[in-house]
Amino acid sequence: MAEEAPRYRRILLKLSGEALMGSAAYGIDPIVLSSLAKELSQLRNLGVQVGIVIGGGNIFRGVAGVAQGFDRVRADQMGMLATMINALALSEALLSHAVPAKVLSAYEIRGVLDPFSKEKAVSFLEEGYFVVLAAGTGNPFFTTDTAATLRALEIEAEILFKATKVDGVYSADPVKDPTAQKFDYLSYEEVLARNLRVMDLTAISLAKDHNLPVLVFSMQEPGNIVKAVCGEKVGTLVGGERHD
Repeated sequence: MAEEAPRYRRILLKLSGEALMGSAAYGIDPIVLSSLAKELSQLRNLGVQVGIVIGGGNIFRGVAGVAQGFDRVRADQMGMLATMINALALSEALLSHAVPAKVLSAYEIRGVLDPFSKEKAVSFLEEGYFVVLAAGTGNPFFTTDTAATLRALEIEAEILFKATKVDGVYSADPVKDPTAQKFDYLSYEEVLARNLRVMDLTAISLAKDHNLPVLVFSMQEPGNIVKAVCGEKVGTLVGGERHD
């Protein structure tokens, strides 16, 4: 594919922790991690400024801990610690593909992770670093969807990309319902009215309040991230300017 001009100059990419597992039931698959980093490295060649929020579900999910009887606050804190491991792993994988990367965290670990600030994140982005943002919002009761939306607004990203295992937003679960309809575009109001599971309601409401477009697409199809950045029609766009 010939190199294209990017539609967006600064993005926030939200990745699930499960994206790092591959076919394993737990943890990080080095092959999957390297493949992901290689895919993301193409964005540097396009001159795109990239912030990344990554979940921790491949290691520990707060809601799963609560189901096992953990205190909710403590379980969510454990989940945020899991995102730190993933963020460090992703940053190392990016570096191995010649992409300079920095990790900033809502939780500071002296000598390991620096604390997040808007000023620091934006400065790194403008210097050409990919910035991986760990530990969610730093608060319990908030999902990584909400953290991604918050960080996207803080770094003044033009769009929030949510990479998933499916190729967009459907009217129902396409695995369970073969008649499920895929949407190319949805307004924030449609997502809220239909109670579609694009993101949690806090995240989508925050995006709506600040007119932050959200693109939901599959990262499992090679080349999708470049197509999305260049404005090609992939996935489902929520809010923003409709692409016809």
